[in-house]
Amino acid sequence: MRQRPGVPDRGLVVEVRDRIAAAGVRPTPDRVAEALRAGGHVHGDTTVLAVVDALHRETVGAGPLEPLLRAEGVTDVLVNGPRAVYVDRGRGLERTDVEFDDDDAVRRLAQRLAAAAGRRLDDASPFVDVRLPDGTRLHAVLAPIARPGTALSLRVPARRAFTLDELAERGAFTAEIGEVLRTVVRARVAFLVTGGTGTGKTTLLSAMLSASDGAERQLVVEDASELRPDHPHVVALESRPANVEGAGSVVLRDLVRQALRMRPDRLVVGEVRGAEVVDLLGALNTGHEGGCGTLHANAARDVPARLEALAMAAGMPRAALHSQLAAALDLVVHVVRDADGCRRVAELATFRPADDGTVACVPAIVVRRDGEVEDGPGRGRLEEIVGASAGLGTATAGGSLGPAAAEGSLGTAAAEGVT
Repeated sequence: MRQRPGVPDRGLVVEVRDRIAAAGVRPTPDRVAEALRAGGHVHGDTTVLAVVDALHRETVGAGPLEPLLRAEGVTDVLVNGPRAVYVDRGRGLERTDVEFDDDDAVRRLAQRLAAAAGRRLDDASPFVDVRLPDGTRLHAVLAPIARPGTALSLRVPARRAFTLDELAERGAFTAEIGEVLRTVVRARVAFLVTGGTGTGKTTLLSAMLSASDGAERQLVVEDASELRPDHPHVVALESRPANVEGAGSVVLRDLVRQALRMRPDRLVVGEVRGAEVVDLLGALNTGHEGGCGTLHANAARDVPARLEALAMAAGMPRAALHSQLAAALDLVVHVVRDADGCRRVAELATFRPADDGTVACVPAIVVRRDGEVEDGPGRGRLEEIVGASAGLGTATAGGSLGPAAAEGSLGTAAAEGVT
């Protein structure tokens, strides 16, 4: 890292580290002092302890990135080579003053973190995507595959589940939309939360699951454990990559099938992005109400095409996918992230079968950035789904649902800690 006051000379630290590593011992004060003497250096206790501290930071946790990962509100830490380290606190990327000595230092950190998760990272296998023991998700690509140097992307797990009320206070949705979301959960409607990367899909889904009946048994299936609803009965299943011998892989589709045998009241797929879509749609068509998940999509109208691509890659014909989709899913909750970092619900959409047998996703309620609400052609279907208990009114000519919508107009503050 960059030299700072009170930090020993980096060359000295590297020299001691190499001697300690060659001896195969831990960097205790006595052994560091011995290594310094062996190199012909004479230093006092202050320098010895400073070297010990520097070596400790290199060998424990995430090293120089550890304070960033523990900082309040940080959702992502990104390393673009040794000289560029960024964090995201929900307001966009911010460059930090953390730097590494060189790309070898970044590479060593990446390899140590991957090894802690039981994965191999070297020139023969130059990238890895794993969950660390503390729940942090690591993706790393070694140089020269990555430029300008080894690239790390660390996604910090939510420290707690937000409630729907808290998200509303942060400007994620209006009071009317919040009541619709609660009713969707209570009515055990099958839905997807969609949006781009970092728009808050997981956070919103977790909040909605937290609002479900405490007597429900929720089976949560994920590639990397991120959904942590505040609910008394959650069983989580997590996929597992193959080991260094290429064996032991457990894919999401396997876990969806196992979850269906575990008496779920609600089946949740943390992120639908592969062949598991076939089993999920099949399950939702066989009496498993209230199923839900998240899906990457640029807009709600793109959801059928996105699901179609995933299903056809898994061998399901296009016609079969649309037939299953029409009967399995009821609603899409689409979220966006505005330029100021605010994550919010932008649209509620329903599914409408077409004459050619395909299914289209049509807007029911569209929420503009300024809080203006507009009805769409799917509004009638939405009212059928959620019923009168949601308190939905008829939109005025101005596109507002009434006084409460104005009072709950969306703010511009970013939702810190949202993933």
